[in-house]
Amino acid sequence: MDELEKNNNIKEVIEWILCIVIAIVLALLVRHFIGTPTVVQQQSMKGTLEPKDRLILDRLSITMKKEINRGEIITFERPTNAGDENYEEASRLTAEQIKKNDPTAVYINEPDNIFSKFMYYVLEVGKESYIKRVIAVAGDHVLIQDGKVYLNGEELKEEYLHGRETQRTGGFYDFTVPEGYVFAMGDNRAASKDCREFGCIPIDKIESKVLIRFWPFDKFGKVQ
Repeated sequence: MDELEKNNNIKEVIEWILCIVIAIVLALLVRHFIGTPTVVQQQSMKGTLEPKDRLILDRLSITMKKEINRGEIITFERPTNAGDENYEEASRLTAEQIKKNDPTAVYINEPDNIFSKFMYYVLEVGKESYIKRVIAVAGDHVLIQDGKVYLNGEELKEEYLHGRETQRTGGFYDFTVPEGYVFAMGDNRAASKDCREFGCIPIDKIESKVLIRFWPFDKFGKVQ
């Protein structure tokens, strides 16, 4: 093999490596900023979304900071005070929030350097997300009483519950949603760990909106 042929082979290998790197970077950018598929793993939306349903998540709306509306199904980063692995700390945090009449979820121990942020937020290593329905937005007063949800003094009509009641499973059941937050619950209220327990979610912790369900195929389409 002469020197010219050797150089051409090295150049070709480098070009292939660059193409692979660019493809990976583009895939990560699309996944993080535009949209990504996911599989439902939780029971909290059962009746609307079943475990093993395949969804396409819309992340572009979040990237473009579009308004989050009542009734939309979203995914968000799990709050610290929702974690079972640090039960005592989580319980303490929630109790402190309730005592202060501060209905906001707690996020601590966040990644603090570029590498850990990349691993956590982009590659999502060690990151857990919840999927819930937005019930109230900033300025809304929420009251959960007698198995029903009252929004700004009026009973909220929730056909997606199919007659199931909403119980006070946590300490947040009579409050006003602060600016920059949303209040969300699962449609399967009896089996949902949600904002009733850990408080309202900051807008900047919302990751995506549910766009469509593509599997099972007989349920293909927009999720209501």
